Amino acid sequence: MRQTYKLNEMKIVVYLLLLASLAVQAAAREPVLDRAHMKCLYRYVYSFDTLKNELRDDLLILQIGKEVSKCYSYYTFQCDSLRRTPDGAKVWSELFRRATEKDGIYGDFPHVRMSTYVYKNYPTGQMTITDRISLQDYCYVDSLHTQTWTIGDSTREVLGYTCQQATADFRGRRWTAWFATDIPVSDGPWKLGGLPGLILEAYDEGQQHVFTAVGLERVKDELIIFNRPFGGNHRYEQTNRLDFLRMERRFLMDSNSFIQMETGIDLLGDEPNQVMRYDLLERDY
Repeated sequence: MRQTYKLNEMKIVVYLLLLASLAVQAAAREPVLDRAHMKCLYRYVYSFDTLKNELRDDLLILQIGKEVSKCYSYYTFQCDSLRRTPDGAKVWSELFRRATEKDGIYGDFPHVRMSTYVYKNYPTGQMTITDRISLQDYCYVDSLHTQTWTIGDSTREVLGYTCQQATADFRGRRWTAWFATDIPVSDGPWKLGGLPGLILEAYDEGQQHVFTAVGLERVKDELIIFNRPFGGNHRYEQTNRLDFLRMERRFLMDSNSFIQMETGIDLLGDEPNQVMRYDLLERDY
């Protein structure tokens, strides 16, 4: 379907493109961890409401360098980049206002989706994870490649590559992965990896979370940067994985109380509080 814009909407679209360009320049000033030689794009589809069988989707980028890789949401990165440019907060607020005047805010609105940034082999032999809950950014170190995979005989084609099947129990979910030995990179989407080939597809039992590669390209010296925090106080709160997951669950069970505590704004008023109707990606908390 062809998309049309009114004049003022066109101005915002053009402005967003300009802000994106400025964000790329700003990112270049952040700490460089490595330089990517390959980039894989994954469509991430996940269950958001198990009672209504509601699904949501995301687009993840996996940058693969010689030593370090970085996996993150394209949409979250765009939103973060927009908000940290000189007038980004103002434009974001205007887009948010327009979105809330419609039936929902999840269409083309540049909202945060998966807020997790995964830096594998940083520090060496471990992972660094940054994430957020409401307005606070968190950082913790996690173990690298802790999945114990069982490689099977089944094969299938993903993105034109012949992939082998592997299965593993990982933090409360039974995962099936399809990896390509023709791409000798021991990596994959999110925290998955450790196989003798790049994981091009992975899903848990019940397929509440599905990662599927939709693009793979060679890149040259693309910077892998460590993003600075985007929250209100512009710093990372150091934590550990289990404490973060427990806080995240508490927030999702009563997000209005968290937001009201931080901003003084009661988003619900007399409306009943809506609690999460799905479980976290990691369920061993």
